[in-house]
Amino acid sequence: MYRIQFSKKARRQFKALPQLVQEQLQPKIDALSINPRPFGIKALQGRKGLLRLRVGDYRIIYQIEDDLLIVLIVEVGHRREVYRN
Repeated sequence: MYRIQFSKKARRQFKALPQLVQEQLQPKIDALSINPRPFGIKALQGRKGLLRLRVGDYRIIYQIEDDLLIVLIVEVGHRREVYRN
């Protein structure tokens, strides 16, 4: 089983989301600890090692560190904002 960790940026982004959205995203984030590569994830082009999980109009951007059994959440947010550099 993998441990879920948030980057400082992702933690801040997650806490800034409306409570209802947080409640929708939390089960998906928790499920990544059991299966960090669920059906429907995609690798992000131009951002090596990062994966994207869609939850409605929101995106969870993360990377997997298999050797340490860690899923690091890098960004969380609305799709129009999360892809901006």
